[in-house]
Amino acid sequence: MPGVMNLDSVACARCDDGFEPKAKIVNSNGELFHSSCFVCAQCFRPFPEGVFYEFEGRKYCEHDFHVLFAPCCSKCGEFIIGRVIKAMQSTWHPECFCCEMCHKELADLGFIKNQGRALCHECNAKVKAAGMGKYMCQKCHSIIDGEPLRFRGEVYHPYHFNCTGCSQELTSSAREVRTRPGYTANELNELYCLRCHDKMGIPICGACRRPIEERVVTALGKHWHVEHFVCAKCEKPFLGNRHYERKGLAYCETHYHQLFGNLCYCCNQVIQSDVFTALNKAWCVNHFACSSCDQKMTVKTKFYEVDLKPVCKKCYDRYPRELRLRLKKYHESEAARDQRQSTA
Repeated sequence: MPGVMNLDSVACARCDDGFEPKAKIVNSNGELFHSSCFVCAQCFRPFPEGVFYEFEGRKYCEHDFHVLFAPCCSKCGEFIIGRVIKAMQSTWHPECFCCEMCHKELADLGFIKNQGRALCHECNAKVKAAGMGKYMCQKCHSIIDGEPLRFRGEVYHPYHFNCTGCSQELTSSAREVRTRPGYTANELNELYCLRCHDKMGIPICGACRRPIEERVVTALGKHWHVEHFVCAKCEKPFLGNRHYERKGLAYCETHYHQLFGNLCYCCNQVIQSDVFTALNKAWCVNHFACSSCDQKMTVKTKFYEVDLKPVCKKCYDRYPRELRLRLKKYHESEAARDQRQSTA
């Protein structure tokens, strides 16, 4: 009868034995197996959930197939099932083979080997330009030989842009305007030539020479971005704190007094009130003390100089007589030398 299998004419594809009339038969792509014969060719165990992989006529469970034949990804170390990327003498998942600088997937973009690294074309151009001490244009991705135009935090050939006002081709001196009255910050991002920009009356920062479109600091006869108005010594922004001006430069309070004023020899802070001067140093009045016993001293207290530090009479008298004689002789010779230099 049609549809009835004659068990006498078929055999198990694995063991070549026939099938019992009531035996369970597994049909895999037209091949028949005893249920006990339909197992992994490596571990001889049944296939979990019936899933198997076939290679060169032999069937394997998923685990053994991966161990025996599947390549491992050079990045994540996992077996690769499906599309395999072969590059840099290794194998990769498509999503694991990325540019080492910008982390874009390279499977469909192509890459360039640069000093043992896989880079996309854009990043390779950046590295090449940086090695030459130049910039790479973010529009055409070629090296900028002259001065770049800076726009939205990136650099470009100036000739890629035209002035928003007069439509002339721009140069590297073009100004970027991020906002104007009626617009929020970074809503515009327009480029203007110098002539059109000057007509807009936007102040220019005295440090970076870029337009100031938000809060303006006016000092030293110039305008500044808040973050660019800094101490000439420590280069920290004043951020609204008091500054001191001297010879066209601005200084924070600490460095102004350190360079041109008085700092206490003891606490190293700016002396705000009366200054006690001794031994060519300055002290806060309440910090001038004996270096041996820490006894506070005043202008009326008798003291001696020992190792360029003040010592009160009580502590000085405790020094050995020989040491006091040496100190006295030393100070007398220093005084005589200073007198000779003053009369010379």
